[in-house]
Amino acid sequence: MANTKSAIKRMRQSLLNRQRNRKVKSHIKKAEKKFFLLLEENDKDKAREAYLSASRVIDKAVSKGVIHKNTGSRKKSRLSQKLNKMVG
Repeated sequence: MANTKSAIKRMRQSLLNRQRNRKVKSHIKKAEKKFFLLLEENDKDKAREAYLSASRVIDKAVSKGVIHKNTGSRKKSRLSQKLNKMVG
C-alpha cells in the first residue's frame, strides 16, 4: 500500500487513467465491430461511413495517448484494406 502523499496521489491518478483508457478502448472495439458487421452485410455506403467513424475514434485515442500511434495506424490500415477489398 502507498505510504507517501505522492504515491497516494499517483494511485488515484492511475485509477482514473485506467478507467478512461478502458472506456476509450471499448469505444474503439465497438466502432470496429460495427464496421465489420456492415462489411458482412455488403453495405458499401454505410461501411464507408463506419470506417470514417472508426478512424476518427482511433485518431482521438492516439492523440490522447491511450494507444500508440503505430497501433492506431495499423488498425486503420487493416480496416481500409478490408473496405477496399469489398469495394474493389
